[in-house]
Amino acid sequence: MTALPLDPARIRAHFPAFSEPTLQGQAFFENAGGAYTARPVIDKLDHYYRATKVQPYGVYPASQAAGDAMNLSFDRMAQALNVSSDWIHFGPSASANTYVLAQAFGGWLKPGDAIIVTNQDHEANSGNWRRLARLGIEVREWGVDPQTGRLALAGLDNLLDAKVRLVAAPHCSNIAGEINDVAAISARAHAVGAVTAIDGVSYAPHGLPDLAALGADIYFFSAYKVYGPHQGVLAIRPELALSLPNQGHYFNDTKPRYRLTPAGPDHAQIAASSGVVDYLEIVADLAPASITGANPFRRAHAAMRAQEIALITPLLDYLRAKNSVRLIGPDDPNLRAPTVSVALSEPGAVVAARLARHGIMASGGNFYAQRLLEAVGIDPNHGVLRLSFVHYTTPEEITQLIAALDAELESGPQG
Repeated sequence: MTALPLDPARIRAHFPAFSEPTLQGQAFFENAGGAYTARPVIDKLDHYYRATKVQPYGVYPASQAAGDAMNLSFDRMAQALNVSSDWIHFGPSASANTYVLAQAFGGWLKPGDAIIVTNQDHEANSGNWRRLARLGIEVREWGVDPQTGRLALAGLDNLLDAKVRLVAAPHCSNIAGEINDVAAISARAHAVGAVTAIDGVSYAPHGLPDLAALGADIYFFSAYKVYGPHQGVLAIRPELALSLPNQGHYFNDTKPRYRLTPAGPDHAQIAASSGVVDYLEIVADLAPASITGANPFRRAHAAMRAQEIALITPLLDYLRAKNSVRLIGPDDPNLRAPTVSVALSEPGAVVAARLARHGIMASGGNFYAQRLLEAVGIDPNHGVLRLSFVHYTTPEEITQLIAALDAELESGPQG
């Protein structure tokens, strides 16, 4: 394995889960469903509940401190994403945020307008938009290659014209793992006057992106998959957000943070979300001088990606040599996130249950990407085995995983 830029022991020291006795010997390969929580997040959540669990933005000191802690998270998340703080909205989850967003677009789009969705996405960034067809909106599907599950930009080019107002696509598929070229997607959409809604849920755990560089108009992800609390983060270009119909109480129409989050999100979890950004700065500090970037967040991103590429390479080499498995997505570690899905003769969940006997925490199923599995000829009820990890995974855990796969894929009823 290529030398790792980040020392796993120093990274894992910032995650209490790795000191938890009940988790010893258990290698966590279900990070795409939710990562372990970083200590700075836990500390801030604990402090909020102990000292400021009151209504925020009031006139007394505890209330003012609560509001300040929440404001800090808006500012810090914006800083990490390289946008202004008025881009940032916190909601209960990415799925809830996109549901509200689609409702807003339903009042913004006009019958005869067209939108483009993919069949590579998690259903949260597909189904909510597809339902706009009932309002007379034309829904066009950018389809994946049926063999690989990958999206080709040529397919998008064939769908774009002056009628298109929105392109909804994933930064990274939660099944195929491919990192899509969001900057190119955004440039193509903008060329015809459309905006982009990018699902970053499966990409953000591998380094928060520079939204200014991506050119995305909307970018959303789940904080709990980025080492934080169970919240959804929605970044949206402020002028676009203000042009959409208000989805909150009518008397909050002039308050940007309230217009797209009608259900008041958890105050404590918003306050704790700044701990995610604190953790990224820790990663940047732990990265060697060879890892470069314009600021700590770009350095953290580069270090995390380099770490993951080194870790995933032996796993992809192993899977490439196994005739009994079908890898979904690219086998080049530079083109994908370490979210690895394989189709087997057995249901993915069955194999995952056997891997648990080897101390491997993984899962099987369709992972809310039924359209993708159908497109590549896999029964969603059969599903895939998904093995997902991040920069805190160790080489020893990769070895443990490969040994477990070798035992179970050879002994199991593979055909």
